Amino acid sequence: MRKDLHRFISCLVLVLVTSYGFAQNKIVVFQSDFGLKDGAVSAMKGVASGVSFDLKLYDLTHEIPAYNIWEAAYRLEQTVPYWPAGTVFVSVVDPGVGTSRKSVVLKTNSGHFIVTPDNGTLTLVAKSLGIAEIREIDEAVNRRKDSQKSYTFHGRDVYAYTAARLAAGTISYEQVGPVLPKEVVNIPYQTAVLEGGKLKGNISILDVQYGNIWTNITADLISQLQLKYGDVLHVTFFHKGKKVYETNAPYSQTFGAVAEGQPLSYLNSLMQLSFALNMGDFAATHHIGSGSEWSVEVTVSRKQ
Repeated sequence: MRKDLHRFISCLVLVLVTSYGFAQNKIVVFQSDFGLKDGAVSAMKGVASGVSFDLKLYDLTHEIPAYNIWEAAYRLEQTVPYWPAGTVFVSVVDPGVGTSRKSVVLKTNSGHFIVTPDNGTLTLVAKSLGIAEIREIDEAVNRRKDSQKSYTFHGRDVYAYTAARLAAGTISYEQVGPVLPKEVVNIPYQTAVLEGGKLKGNISILDVQYGNIWTNITADLISQLQLKYGDVLHVTFFHKGKKVYETNAPYSQTFGAVAEGQPLSYLNSLMQLSFALNMGDFAATHHIGSGSEWSVEVTVSRKQ
C-alpha cells in the first residue's frame, strides 16, 4: 500500500513538472556587460540567494563589451547547449533599460530558460535551439519587493529575481507572465550558405586572446566542397558590404601546418570555419572585426 502511494505521488510530481514547466535543476547562469569592478553582479546573486539558498549560481561571462547585444547573443548560443536541460540563464546587456522593450523568459526546445530583455539577445539561440514558448515577465508579481521605483537595474530587480524563482520551483513557467507569439527581436546578419560554389557567412566573433576570426560557416557546409587539408581557400572579408581585406589561406588541421606569421583556415572548437595567423593576430593585423555587420566569402582557390 505504501509503495503504491509512493508511486502515485511520484507520478503526480512528474505530471506537475511536465505540465507546469518547473526548472528543476536549481541552476542559474549569469551573463552581463557589467564587468566585475563593482557590486552589480554580486547584487544579482544576492537577490537570487535571497529567493533560495539551494540554488547553484554560475557565471557565463560579465565581460561582454558595453551595450554589445550581438556578442551577448553569440555567447548564449556558444554556451547554452552544454548545460543541462532546465538550467535558467540570465542575460543582461540592456542599453534600453527602462524603455518599452519587453522583459521575457524564452523556453527553448531543448528545455533551457533564458531571462533577458527581448532586444536582439535571443537572435541566435532562438534559431539554433528553437522556441518552445516565450512569456513576458509580469513585473506586478515577479519583481523584487520594494523595487518599483528603480528603473535602471532590471538585472537585479526583475531578471535575477524571476530567474531564481523559476529555477527554485517557487513559480512555474506559466506563472512568469502572459504567453507571447513565438518570435523574438532579431538582429540581421549573414546566415551561412553555399551558393554557386561560394561559401558566405557571418564573422560571428573574434577569439580575442589570439586574434583568430570565427565564422558561422559549419563543417557540414564545408564538407560539400569536399576539401582536403592543404587545399587553398580564397577568403574576402566585408564590413557593411564593403571589402576590407582578402587573402589565400590553406585549409589546415593544425596551426603549425603553415610557417609562422602565415594565414591558415581551420575548424574551431565549435566545428565552424575560422581564420588565423600562425603565432600572430589576424584580426589586429588586417583590421577585421566581428558582429552582425561583418561577413565573409570563401571560394576554393587551389586543390591539392
